[in-house]
Amino acid sequence: MNDRTRTARRILAQRTRTNRAAAKIRRQGVGTLATHCIAAGLAPREARTVASSLRKNAAKAHVTGTPGTSYTHGRARHCTRYTRAEVAAIAVIYRPRKTTYKLAATKLALAA
Repeated sequence: MNDRTRTARRILAQRTRTNRAAAKIRRQGVGTLATHCIAAGLAPREARTVASSLRKNAAKAHVTGTPGTSYTHGRARHCTRYTRAEVAAIAVIYRPRKTTYKLAATKLALAA
């Protein structure tokens, strides 16, 4: 596998991940904060980081979300799902330092 193929596969995987997350939010109307971050174009590791910061700001924005259960790899975990409008309200308060996170916060704020 050469560099060009490797790069093309990476780009395709990123685009697929982003589109699947966005489609899931469109279908269901709600999604976890990490799902919203992935739909904004972040990688899963960065999405978890931004989601935890957004979770802290959710209390400041007085946004509660909808409690739910997430099923992953044969286990059930409690989660909170948010609409696009709720995520936009949280993203307005969020003040990231990293350039990638700033871009994602802007996309999240404009998504509503």
